[in-house]
This record gives sequence, C-alpha cells and structure tokens, in this order.
Amino acid sequence: MSVSLTCESVPFLPRGVRMKEDKVRDRMILVAPERTVVLDETGITILELIDGVNSIADIASKLAEKYDAPLQTIGNDLVAFIRDLVNRGYLELKDG
Repeated sequence: MSVSLTCESVPFLPRGVRMKEDKVRDRMILVAPERTVVLDETGITILELIDGVNSIADIASKLAEKYDAPLQTIGNDLVAFIRDLVNRGYLELKDG
C-alpha cells in the first residue's frame, strides 16, 4: 500500500501510539498495540516535531535548519521515514 504525501500533509500519532523510554534497552521506542520500534537519534528528533500541527514542509524546514543540511535531501529522507511509519500503522496523516 502506497501512501500519498504532500508538503501540506500533517502527520500525527494515532490513538494508542506513543513514544516512550524503554528502561530495559535504555533507548527511546515507538509503541503501538502489540508492536514496538526502537528509535535512533534522528527518529526521536523527527517524532518530537510530529505534533499534529506541523506539516511535512514545516518539519523538513526545522530539520534542515537544525542539521544545516539541504532542504531537498532532508525532505526526501523525511518523506521516506513518514511513509514507512504510516504504512506500518505508527502514524496517520491529515490535510494541512
């Protein structure tokens, strides 16, 4: 299943999905009913910006500024990350 994303799409954590610290692994994880994803530093940074208000364009702009990286490169990587989490049921999208 392919997800259609636009710059105006606003990702959000659906009901039952949350980011939390896993004290056993000493890592941050994304938890959904009966599923868990271990997050790296970049994933944590992205998910901290996903608040149901920031659009994909907003998030990409903030990440490009934070990492002093080209917006196009950040945007492409961000879309791939969000698309993967949407396809796996960890994120949903609404129109901005």
